[in-house]
Amino acid sequence: MITDEEAAVSQTKALAQAGIMVLIDDFGTGYSSLSYLHRFAAYELKIDRSFVSNIMEPTSAILARQIVSIGKSLDLKIVAEGVETEAQADFMTAIGCDELQGFLLSKPVESDVFEALMRDASDGSVVALKTEA
Repeated sequence: MITDEEAAVSQTKALAQAGIMVLIDDFGTGYSSLSYLHRFAAYELKIDRSFVSNIMEPTSAILARQIVSIGKSLDLKIVAEGVETEAQADFMTAIGCDELQGFLLSKPVESDVFEALMRDASDGSVVALKTEA
């Protein structure tokens, strides 16, 4: 929740001008709304997991498509959070998500495993790490 929206708008614009990428997390829920897209200098939009987890339901699918469409119209990178199944990954990719995030790709890992993963992916390749929970 943003308590001083004017200060937040000013700060995100300053960050963007400094080359720091700002993202809007959990879009579509709570305080993450359309007004944020209009006011904040964001680079990336993360679709909340609540839409992704129910993506096979018609209403969730329609909303996800529209969120992607709005984000793309504003030249934002689109990330789907909470991807846990191949069907969710396929759908979110098909509607234009640029990146996927969730347990399908990787469970949480220790910092040393993460560091090794980042070193291995330093060539820009896409890496999915599946671990046992």
